[in-house]
Amino acid sequence: MKLAHLILAHTEPKQLERLIDRISHPNADIYIHLDKKSNMKTFEYLKKRENVFFITERVKVFWGSYRIVQATLNSLREIVATGKIYHHLNLLSGQDYPLKTATEIHEFLQQNIGVAFINHLLFDPEWREAIPRIDSYHFNTFKMPGRYILQKYVNKLLPKRSFPNNLIPVGRSQWFTIPSECVTYVLEYWDRHPEVENFIKLTWAPDEFVFHTILFNSDYKNIMSSDDLRYIDWSRGGVNPKILNMEDLDKMLASGKLFARKFDINKDAAVLDQIDSKRLLK
Repeated sequence: MKLAHLILAHTEPKQLERLIDRISHPNADIYIHLDKKSNMKTFEYLKKRENVFFITERVKVFWGSYRIVQATLNSLREIVATGKIYHHLNLLSGQDYPLKTATEIHEFLQQNIGVAFINHLLFDPEWREAIPRIDSYHFNTFKMPGRYILQKYVNKLLPKRSFPNNLIPVGRSQWFTIPSECVTYVLEYWDRHPEVENFIKLTWAPDEFVFHTILFNSDYKNIMSSDDLRYIDWSRGGVNPKILNMEDLDKMLASGKLFARKFDINKDAAVLDQIDSKRLLK
């Protein structure tokens, strides 16, 4: 069986090209969802790469909105529709980078077939700061004038919200590596329960909890590992992780993780060179 990488990208084709180069493997297919706001022409040359495929149903993605979930779902459907069998689907951003060789990544996942690597903290009591994401109404998906004023008054007038179907909410990091049967289950559940989609459209940053919650409230809970295999530095607080640079190199390499994020070649490309020289090109 093969591994499927799904990359959500929106900028920096050269950085994306570098990521593709490092995760390419004879037993891997790479799928790319390019934000519909981005110019496809600047990424066209990457279509010539072997086993690289661009998702056709592109979405205009806005940070913190339901659109990221929609882009991910569209991509998962296209991957499943190929009929190819993958042991894992690995969700990446265009600002991720591997800390291991492609061979090491494949060997690790082959040894862990059937394990879903997806960070899942319980909203209560482990991730309580995320509770307002779901118990209040959020209109950030809808690009209309005055939406935040309307949001404020709606939340004053209406009662607190809760997940439909008594789902227990969990989540944290958007990025995951899960078996193909988990992908199929999520898509089938989504299609059977439109009330979940309607609920999610009015939450904030649902990409960080919706897939996690669906799996956690199923029989697949038993195969979920909260280790998402990523090195991410949240030490500075806030809703965005630190942009990694040379000062983070030793901690990244000592972490044992398969990937790290996030990187920006315009701020520090040398750190990627050092990862390559110390780990990937050995």
